[in-house]
Amino acid sequence: MNKYKLLTRVSKGASVIETELGFRLTIPASRQFGYRLAQLDDYNLLHRGKFPHHSLTLSLRARASSDSIPGTWGFGVWNDPFIFSLGLGGVPFRLPTLPNAAWFFGASVQNHLSFRDDRPGHGFLAQTFRAPTLHPLLIPAALAMPFSRKTTRRLLGRAIEEDGVALSADVTQWHGYRLEWSPERVLFEVDNAPVLETPVSPRGPLGVVIWIDNQFAAFTPEGKLAFGFLEGKEEWIEMEDIEITKSPE
Repeated sequence: MNKYKLLTRVSKGASVIETELGFRLTIPASRQFGYRLAQLDDYNLLHRGKFPHHSLTLSLRARASSDSIPGTWGFGVWNDPFIFSLGLGGVPFRLPTLPNAAWFFGASVQNHLSFRDDRPGHGFLAQTFRAPTLHPLLIPAALAMPFSRKTTRRLLGRAIEEDGVALSADVTQWHGYRLEWSPERVLFEVDNAPVLETPVSPRGPLGVVIWIDNQFAAFTPEGKLAFGFLEGKEEWIEMEDIEITKSPE
């Protein structure tokens, strides 16, 4: 394991169990709609500006219960952009912001988490987002929303840089994953083989996140906007040999 402490976040019925070499994150079966989450992170109690990383290397071995987990799962770094917090329950006050992330990302078919038509929006992905805190296109994007969601999505695609590829690894089997993030580039490897190297590097500071949940979100090329929670059986992900190496500042 690494020297950085990872904190646990779970919803009702979910669990994060420490194993001999790592962790097993499990969300329960859900026959009624409701949020199910099991997560490890190193930022939850911090203000976004105090997230711990501006560059790092994350490596681990992982497998999942299914190649079609209803919801999302994965591991990497991000700025937790979609949360709205009033500062209650020990979580700092946060407003939603534009996404900055680099991660191995699993998303079921109900998701479409891409702002570009030439990038995959679901499946098992190596994916990055880079965005400023504010962008002048956000105003026209918001104004266009009631009239043309396709226009809003196109404008967001200009404000948010993005790169990503679909991966062919059988996620139900053990594989080694490595993410090397610096301000200049992000390198993704699966079983020691490069799968994506991109200059679209997220802006820090970011936090490490490892999670599985039953949430979906979609903003499709046709302008369809949808989000919610999915029913399903019990699902899990397992990780071993987690290493987080923080690069010198």
